[in-house]
Amino acid sequence: MAQPIAYEVPARDPHAEAKLRLESAPAEHAEAVVAAYEVLQQLHDRGVLEIASGGLAASDEILEKIVDNVKTPAAIRSIRNLLALQRVLGSMEPKWLEAIALSIPEAVTKATVDRDKPVSIFGLLRRVFSKDSLRAMSAAVDLLQAFGRHLYLAETKTPANSGSRN
Repeated sequence: MAQPIAYEVPARDPHAEAKLRLESAPAEHAEAVVAAYEVLQQLHDRGVLEIASGGLAASDEILEKIVDNVKTPAAIRSIRNLLALQRVLGSMEPKWLEAIALSIPEAVTKATVDRDKPVSIFGLLRRVFSKDSLRAMSAAVDLLQAFGRHLYLAETKTPANSGSRN
């Protein structure tokens, strides 16, 4: 029958290994070490390290204040509103939002350029019945209809309401 081979695993000293790696690191990574020192010095010169140190020292107090402020009903509503806004913006095509963003300064500029010039009712009606104005009014009416429908649905879902529509 075969005899087992005696093999002893040499004891490993992780501290000695780490010390050896640390001693050889400056030679192997000299450029990186110098660059790190330069970054560290710039952070120190600009006071970033002091701010970080202060933040770490006061982290419990800061965290406590943040939690106290986030627990308020207004903060909870704000967070919910931001999440709802994120869903709205996420569901819109960027080109639609861009069209809205571009039209606002254009409209304000057009309205303020000739402030002293009187607005004619016929000129205003001509602009109201233009293809672009009608398209925008149609989108606005669609928005109002959808808002009214969802507002009604939201009112009927709340337990305080009897479910009757006024």
